[in-house]
Amino acid sequence: MKRIILFFSIFLTFFNNSYNQKTDNKRSINTVIIDAGHGGNDPGCLGSKSKEKDVALSIALKLGDYIKKGFPNVKVIYTRSTDVFVELYNRAKIANDNKADLFISIHCNSGKSTAFGTETWVMGLNKTEANLEVSKKENSSILMEEDYQSKYDGFDPNSPEANIIFSLFQNAFLDQSINFAALVQKQFKTKVLMNDRGVKQAGFLVLYKTTMPGVLVETGFLSNKKEEEFLTTVKGQELIASAIYRAFKEYKISYDANAFTNKDLVYYDTNTINNKTIDSSTIKINKKDSVKNIKPKDVTNIIDNSKKQDVLFKVQFTTSPTKKSLTSKEFKGLTDVDVYFHAGLYKYVVGNEKTLQGAVNLQKKMQTNGYKDSFVVAFLNGERISPSDAVKILNKK
Repeated sequence: MKRIILFFSIFLTFFNNSYNQKTDNKRSINTVIIDAGHGGNDPGCLGSKSKEKDVALSIALKLGDYIKKGFPNVKVIYTRSTDVFVELYNRAKIANDNKADLFISIHCNSGKSTAFGTETWVMGLNKTEANLEVSKKENSSILMEEDYQSKYDGFDPNSPEANIIFSLFQNAFLDQSINFAALVQKQFKTKVLMNDRGVKQAGFLVLYKTTMPGVLVETGFLSNKKEEEFLTTVKGQELIASAIYRAFKEYKISYDANAFTNKDLVYYDTNTINNKTIDSSTIKINKKDSVKNIKPKDVTNIIDNSKKQDVLFKVQFTTSPTKKSLTSKEFKGLTDVDVYFHAGLYKYVVGNEKTLQGAVNLQKKMQTNGYKDSFVVAFLNGERISPSDAVKILNKK
């Protein structure tokens, strides 16, 4: 265990610049990248009278305006603000170079004329694993240094333990991405009344190269005449942009509530263009309240108290915006299923492992059994903490 702590300390040094996003609400969301898909000589998918590049750009610019007005202290950066082509790697580079805290890529869908609805994608686990291999390759340069083991306190870039610790960074990004994606889908379903096609995972290159939580939003089908008509109107684009904005607002307030000052929050109605009323989802902060006393309402764990121990590692395998029975048929074959509520989602976990390695072994077993996107989470007395903090606590015992 001491070796794992040692490797973790080294990783904090190596990846401080590339992995600037801190876990568990320790960093405010200050910079957002909004990426309008396609552009220039790449039109994207085509409708009967529209091009994806144009619709995506219009929605992206409107979303940026909402965020700027709602959160003046948040820096909004566009990968493109005009009809130009930007390479995928450059879109990710813009996000990484600006140390962004969230990456939102806006797209439109295409398929059968009967297909309709919205879906939000996050980076698939296959690309998470690829990121680990890239990092190992980059870190291997220290092997060329004389006496590197003493210089770096025994750090070995090929070490399985070091690889485990680094995977925790990737898992954090995936978890946060899923959180935000689910909030986006909830807003589309409840506020815009669009068909919810769910949160999905795939190896999109534009997400693969970014080093922060990120999503790719498919705002509707241009191949569906009804949705194309909606997406090409100013009202439709405003509704889509405002739905993503409300998801962002909920995500940010939940994520960095303790970092807020009252001047950071501006009441901005996303249901009207003229900003005359306050929408029902606006969170009001009493100015007499201390910022330190403002707590996110939904960070509440539902782990069974009878199973609480000092530190436990579990494997999270799915999330849901609505609570499901722990005896649900979709959990068939799983034992010791628990649920906790965090960032607006019910998150389902298995296992009560006392060591990180035990949890990693369970994760591999879950992935073999079909839960390929499962990952390790940690709890202290029933409250979720970062796995790295859990390892530190165990090392002190």
